[in-house]
Amino acid sequence: MGDYPARWWHMLDDGRLQCDLCPRDCRLHEGQAGLCFVRARKDDRMVLTTYGRSSGFCIDPIEKKPLNHFLPGSSVLSFGTAGCNLACKFCQNWDISKSREIDTLADAASPEQIAAAAVASGCASVAYTYNDPVIFAEYAMDIADACRERGVRSVAVTAGYIHDAPRRAFYAKMDAANVDLKGFTDEFYVKLCGGKLQPVLDTLIYLKKETDVWLEVTTLLIPTKNDSDEELKRMVDWYLANLGPDVPLHFTAYHPDHKLTDLPRTPAATLRRARDIALAAGLHHVYTGNVVDTEGGTTYCPGCRAPLIVRDWHAILSYALHDDGRCPHCGTAIAGRFRHFEHGFGQRRIPVRIAS
Repeated sequence: MGDYPARWWHMLDDGRLQCDLCPRDCRLHEGQAGLCFVRARKDDRMVLTTYGRSSGFCIDPIEKKPLNHFLPGSSVLSFGTAGCNLACKFCQNWDISKSREIDTLADAASPEQIAAAAVASGCASVAYTYNDPVIFAEYAMDIADACRERGVRSVAVTAGYIHDAPRRAFYAKMDAANVDLKGFTDEFYVKLCGGKLQPVLDTLIYLKKETDVWLEVTTLLIPTKNDSDEELKRMVDWYLANLGPDVPLHFTAYHPDHKLTDLPRTPAATLRRARDIALAAGLHHVYTGNVVDTEGGTTYCPGCRAPLIVRDWHAILSYALHDDGRCPHCGTAIAGRFRHFEHGFGQRRIPVRIAS
């Protein structure tokens, strides 16, 4: 495994090769790699250098992705590779996403081996996470095909920074996605992420309006950078108008990391304030993350406001939904993908080795 023929590129008249996967449109001479580090030009073609190689596998609760309305309480086999197509100064997984050292990818595994490991581990899904699966799309899509043959779902945890054609091909293989909406200004994306806002909004609208992929959204709130009342109100107004009230929104706490270490951790009060703003605007399911906040982790019925799934961090304390996702008190259908619930996986993370 390793170098693998990549999709979505073309040759320019000046002899450079342009990658058409994401809005960065990297233009490469022979031997060069894109900003993501893992898509490179070799012998006048584009290759993915990390196909079949992972930074490690873990079994997680699905709530850790975070997905609160997709098979709650189930376990998910999680893994990533190296590299990323954004350059977030606050990256919480920078040791993986910014790694240029392909040798840090310890575990080699074929799509079929990963699908088999998910089944053997009792996982309902496989999550492409830690770094962004967009940049290893060919590998993720092949894994998703292998998983689908075995009845295992696929989950993309992504920044959504991708062009239209690969977006359609990639998400056709996915069952659920949690997309990072990192802020709601171009200034934030340009200065702190090295990207632009609009392609992410395009991905969100596409997922909601043109696919059956279950969608949840996460915003990491960073003190003084994207947490003002004004920006939050503009964001949730756009959210309600374009995604509707039932797409779950997660506000999570930042901790100092990577190149942004001069700011304090996000106070729990900031997350609660953001949640209140979103609920007041009309969103039905708004959560807080990376803090201890049982109320902010609980799924409430939008009809009668009864607590239906009570969570402590990633652990489910009580579960009252009917198997079809309806409230037992008033019959309101809760948006999501639900199944019979017996017990939650809990908060633990279990490292896994894939047999080669």
